[in-house]
Amino acid sequence: MSIRFRLLLAAVGVVAVSLVISGFLTGYLVRNLEFQNAKDQLDRQSIIFRQQVWNRECASNLAVANGRCAAAPTGLTPRDEYIDRLKTTVVPSLNGDRLLLVTRSGGVVFDSEDTATAVPSPTTSNARVISRDNSVFEIQLDIDGTPYVASAALIQPNGLPARDPLGASFVILARSRAAIDAQATGSLLPLLLVSGGVSMLVAILIALLVSRAVARPLTELSDAAEDIARGNYSRRVSLRGGDEIGVTGQAFNRMAEAVERARQTQREFLANVSHELKTPLTSLIGFSQALVDGSLETEEEKRRAATVVHEESERVLRMSQELLDLARVETGHISLQPQPIDVGAMLKQELDIIRPRAQERGLNVALETSGELPPGVADPERLHQVLDNLLDNAVKYAPAGSHVLVSAQPLGDGTIEVQVANPIGEHPPDPERMFERFYRGDPSRSAAPGGVGLGLAISQELMDAMSGRLWADFDARGWLRLRLRMPAGSAPPATASKVQPPVALRKPALPPAQS
Repeated sequence: MSIRFRLLLAAVGVVAVSLVISGFLTGYLVRNLEFQNAKDQLDRQSIIFRQQVWNRECASNLAVANGRCAAAPTGLTPRDEYIDRLKTTVVPSLNGDRLLLVTRSGGVVFDSEDTATAVPSPTTSNARVISRDNSVFEIQLDIDGTPYVASAALIQPNGLPARDPLGASFVILARSRAAIDAQATGSLLPLLLVSGGVSMLVAILIALLVSRAVARPLTELSDAAEDIARGNYSRRVSLRGGDEIGVTGQAFNRMAEAVERARQTQREFLANVSHELKTPLTSLIGFSQALVDGSLETEEEKRRAATVVHEESERVLRMSQELLDLARVETGHISLQPQPIDVGAMLKQELDIIRPRAQERGLNVALETSGELPPGVADPERLHQVLDNLLDNAVKYAPAGSHVLVSAQPLGDGTIEVQVANPIGEHPPDPERMFERFYRGDPSRSAAPGGVGLGLAISQELMDAMSGRLWADFDARGWLRLRLRMPAGSAPPATASKVQPPVALRKPALPPAQS
């Protein structure tokens, strides 16, 4: 079932439920309104019919004896003539209502339907006086099991001439509740049907428009996802805006861009790995073949071939190990044991290791620290690997006869920053790309002395895993700085070694670290 059809069904269902609920509420309100209107009509008409009862009392008699009408010329008794006059002139104008003449005790002396003999007296507690002169009452009646809403008008209110139609005290005009309900239903049902039909059509139209508006972006997202699954990583969607669909479209585009970058990085990585492996493998195959087929005659040639085979084998092994380390760090499978470390002592040790290689290139390596360093918090083995990579990079790429300056200082945010700075040669590296895999500032540089280009990438991943940071920039002198930050401990370790004192250089020391 498509989402468009589901939205249509949902809209129709909501409208149907809304119509049912609104119908019940409207019916209830209209019924109450009809009852109130019926009461108001009965209140007004009861006064009118009281006047008619007065008028019909002696309408055909010229003389009144003892307050009663004299005998009519027709020969009927005054009572019979009066009842006949009520039935022929008053009852036809009732329009379905019921007229009763009732004594003060509730006895019925006249009923337009000739069935009632007694009703509750209008003066009982359930009557509600609605006129200023206390002559009109709203009452509830039950005549022969049928409930009525009625209005009772006092025949003889104060200040009017004496009246005594059939000895009655009240004129009661009653309307059955069933008739009021039927009138309310008859007036409401057609309106409900018309409004329900119109509402249903409008709901279906709106549901179609909404379902189309919702289904179109979802269809576009689905098609774009299928394209990306088929390898079209450049596919994007055109969904914009600040609503949920627009946000989803923008998130999809960012995801597609990330996938495209990842695929491009993967292709470049595989191409670089293939290229980096091709050179040593070619050398291995060539020199090993020369050793096997005996084309190398002198011992010097054989020794040189064996040396090349050994060096290239170590290079392939080193590359494999670095690739394995990088994969472990990225997948989080590397074991880290952060602990307090004497950063000054470790830097001194690392410089002692790197100094022989630096001297071969005529480099002056120096260490500068700012006072007493707090302990750094890192994994000792992995921090040694990171520092070795940074110093190795500086020794390899600093111009011969220049300087390599290592500095360490605590920062106010609870971290320690280590900097490895050196001048740059003819091919300055890009600090933003130095940590990419297989990156070299000088593309023409041979891979043999420069490693395989994974050391800095691994170092950055390791520092991220140890809650640190590693990045590169240029200082005010134009020197390249590799900057490392790590969390600092609360106090120096008890076994802290003395850090090598600052060494004066012919060039000024590094400026304070900048974020």
